[in-house]
Amino acid sequence: MNTILKDKTVLITGASAGIGAACAQVFAQSGAKLILTARREAKLKEVANSLKNEFSVDVLELALDVRDNEAVENLIKNLPEGFQDIDILINNAGLVIGVEKAHLTPQDDVNVMLDTNIKGVLNLIRAVVPQMVTRNHGHVINISSIAGHEAYPGGSIYCASKHAVDALTKSLRMDLVNTALRITAISPGLVDTEFSIVRFKGDLNKAKAVYQGLEALVAMDIAEAVLFAASRPAHVQIADMIIFPTQQAAATIVHRN
Repeated sequence: MNTILKDKTVLITGASAGIGAACAQVFAQSGAKLILTARREAKLKEVANSLKNEFSVDVLELALDVRDNEAVENLIKNLPEGFQDIDILINNAGLVIGVEKAHLTPQDDVNVMLDTNIKGVLNLIRAVVPQMVTRNHGHVINISSIAGHEAYPGGSIYCASKHAVDALTKSLRMDLVNTALRITAISPGLVDTEFSIVRFKGDLNKAKAVYQGLEALVAMDIAEAVLFAASRPAHVQIADMIIFPTQQAAATIVHRN
């Protein structure tokens, strides 16, 4: 067990599957108290119950759409005793929809991506960081993407949203440099999760093709990087971590067998 995280309170968005669920597992294994949020309440409860049974930790699971700022604020204001002082915020909720060119992307898809990937992250930051500043203690970890560092065709809106997360992360770190808070971005390349299933709107064949011919990262690879960043000594701040599978060199440069 990583004792530095024992009894710390960790809030994870998008925790019902993928990277969010993997983060929940590694932090539960480290003895942290968890606040898990996601839109899919049934799947979230499955994750929470599994962690409670396996690791005997305190887990609070709450349905939440991060796009709803009022719901975010109400959730934070009404946390029960023992969960109110959040030590680590992991902004993981995010998604990509479609591969259309920028001028052909449906407006609804644009709104969902921008509202989730940018406003959702900011909603949690605005709700949680003030209490961290008051206590002069806390760590914000934003799950970004290589798409926050590079652009690629067919990903214009998603890339724009993750570039915004990158800028927000950097600016927040500057805003809080006179505090003890730490601000981190984790920027994965190809990770085999539900990500591509959502991108291709449930087309499993197209989703599987993204990862064919190479050993992609898995959610646990990213969760372990998040855990590493969170468990550094107080004077160490991991600013950003770009993580690729070995057969990837850039957003659009991949070697396939």
